[in-house]
Amino acid sequence: MNLSNNLHNNRSLIPNANTYICQKKYVSISSEDRDIVKYPSSSFFEIELPQDYVNVQTVKLSQWSFPANYNVFSKENYNLIFLFRMTDVYNPSKNNVTDPLLVAIYQALSINNYANDFLLQIEPGFYNPTQMATELTNKMNESVTNYLVKFFTENSEYNYALTLFNEYTDFVVVYNSVQQKLFFGNRNSGFEFPNDSEFYQAATVAARTLCSYGNGKEIYSFANWGLPSYIGFTRCSENSTTAINVNQYRFYYGNVLKPGDNGIWITPSPYPGAKVHFIEAVYKINFMGPAYIYLELDGLNCIDETTPYSLTKFTIETNQTNGVVNSAFAKIAVPTTPISQWFDDDHIPYKWFDPPADRIRRLRFRIRYHNGILVNFASFDWSIMLEFTLLTNQIERTSNIKMFCGK
Repeated sequence: MNLSNNLHNNRSLIPNANTYICQKKYVSISSEDRDIVKYPSSSFFEIELPQDYVNVQTVKLSQWSFPANYNVFSKENYNLIFLFRMTDVYNPSKNNVTDPLLVAIYQALSINNYANDFLLQIEPGFYNPTQMATELTNKMNESVTNYLVKFFTENSEYNYALTLFNEYTDFVVVYNSVQQKLFFGNRNSGFEFPNDSEFYQAATVAARTLCSYGNGKEIYSFANWGLPSYIGFTRCSENSTTAINVNQYRFYYGNVLKPGDNGIWITPSPYPGAKVHFIEAVYKINFMGPAYIYLELDGLNCIDETTPYSLTKFTIETNQTNGVVNSAFAKIAVPTTPISQWFDDDHIPYKWFDPPADRIRRLRFRIRYHNGILVNFASFDWSIMLEFTLLTNQIERTSNIKMFCGK
């Protein structure tokens, strides 16, 4: 036998048939599997997969489970602060009232009239409409109470008022469940909501700063620019209306605050000449929060995304889009409100590799809202399952089967 002929044979011993088997491999990933010391937030971290996944044709989100524990109102969303100011303060002297406390309150609020805005901060969390109305009622009255106590304390000629004053209780906020609007009222004084204040503008500009983790930026938005935008107001200033009769603000569908009030949710103070002042929100409330969250996976993002319009030199001077190509791997609907857990497995987009990716071993996750803010899952964990489509090269095999029939 001539061995040299075999050694110099150019033919492959095992010919490549260019035939592949399409194999699906599933990987379960939980946020609790991350290095919590290095990545304290479950909305941004890296993780190493159990093995190398080679010749990857596609990657798809197969199943997921996320906690619904988000805060619609939070510091990160810049929607905890609300501004208001007193305008037409009840004047006891004009109505022949000599009560020393009422005189002191009038003088204190008149000095502050249009000079300084009252600022209140609601508690972060998730509210239903009635809870928000109660929160605003208490916070508005508390803001005026704190101002009056400070004024009476710092001005010695008004120290007498401290012994007479308990708290300010003339603001009332209620929810009209038929119109789905908030109504704001005061028992004797006018007020204004300076929704066009530079304070709100400064807050939205500050939204462009870096997030605390994830190297992400919040996108400037004209839609959710502060607490007033969530409770039914525009960027225009709103002034209270002086009620001539109760029918201007009465709710005719039934009781509001207590049994038997017949929709009359506020009455004038028992002072001569006192009249109700009220503001009706322009729009319905919007407490639901974001409808979607976005899952980013470095190297696997396959969804193009538009971004909120921003008034910049680029948008003014060009007609090009300010969207982002391959900005996210998955867009996941939030179908429920806190506190609950939601599960789903219906996801169409997937990442396609052509030619197939040689190897995937590490993944970096970033879960955010459309405006760029990272989702705050707090101490709750989430879990997903990824579907890898792998192409496995096959060896050509030829089989000859001879049939022998014996007698």
